[in-house]
Amino acid sequence: MVDLVRFLRASAPDVVFLSMESREQAMELAVRIEANAAGTQIVAVNRICDPSALLENMHAGIREFFAPPFDTRQMLDALLRVEERVHRKPPNIGATDCVYSFLPSKAGVGCSTIALNVSVLLSEQPETNVLLADFDLNCGMIGFMLQVEGPYSVITAAENSLDMDESLWPKMVCSRGNMDVLPSGKITPGFRIEPAQIRELIAFARRHYKTICMDLSGMMEKYSIEILHESKRVFLVCTPEIPSLHLAREKLNFLKSMNLDSRVTILLNRAQKRHVLSLKEIEKIFGLPVHCTFPNDYMGVHQAMTAGKHVDPASELGRQFRTLADSISGALEQPHERKTGLLRLLLPGKVRQTSPA
Repeated sequence: MVDLVRFLRASAPDVVFLSMESREQAMELAVRIEANAAGTQIVAVNRICDPSALLENMHAGIREFFAPPFDTRQMLDALLRVEERVHRKPPNIGATDCVYSFLPSKAGVGCSTIALNVSVLLSEQPETNVLLADFDLNCGMIGFMLQVEGPYSVITAAENSLDMDESLWPKMVCSRGNMDVLPSGKITPGFRIEPAQIRELIAFARRHYKTICMDLSGMMEKYSIEILHESKRVFLVCTPEIPSLHLAREKLNFLKSMNLDSRVTILLNRAQKRHVLSLKEIEKIFGLPVHCTFPNDYMGVHQAMTAGKHVDPASELGRQFRTLADSISGALEQPHERKTGLLRLLLPGKVRQTSPA
């Protein structure tokens, strides 16, 4: 029965064709399927059409039965009924909606650093497991930052997405406590991940993790667009410099054209108390509040990278990563009312409290 549960979680089938050779075992399997994947349609198959078996199938919730001689018209009608029931009530297999994308305005703004540290802190939440996947196929840094080495990567996982199961998946990832890491691997010029592969990969991950964090390149590849559509929130990371702000605004406008702007949250990295542009001016550029700011801690990031670990949680930067992780997990209570008037300035080291879009 353990193998059955693993099969249901890995494959999430809409329909299961169940042999009735051993009626007792088949009935037990039908009960297990309903308990672990409610709504999955079961089609019974047997060599003979036994009236008592048909009645037992009906009591078990099995509505279709195939037995020789197979009539093409009758079988087609039965499959159409199965399809209609699947559309009306899809199988209920547990899957998370906590998929988060970290999108840099440009290379070098520290997006991977934020994604990595927040993912580590999320994995420390009670009863939580996290997947951190690096989808920057050109300059992926997650594997390097955690000193992860292995023959498998995001590319390997994408290539095997249609055949992914619970025996193959552990070979793809490297574990760090309650966090699994899927690195980008070696640079592979010309390789492209197909949107269909992304959908299968994310669907598999949704069934096995409470939280999924995706580190993107910012190049807006087709597979990245697919990931953005699958994401609950998109963290757009920028720095206070004019080029970074300009490109962040361009990306925000692009996301608006795809009706994804309601999912965007602005993160300002390497913020300084005194900068050319005030926080209010930066928010005016985006037309959105800055959700969280992170101080510039070059030495802290350098030491963490050298050790292959995350930033010291006790540091100022580490505390800000904790604040963002808490806001993602819902540990921080969000206000229900939105104040009118000018937006409050966000002091470095604080999270702006806003109502969700």
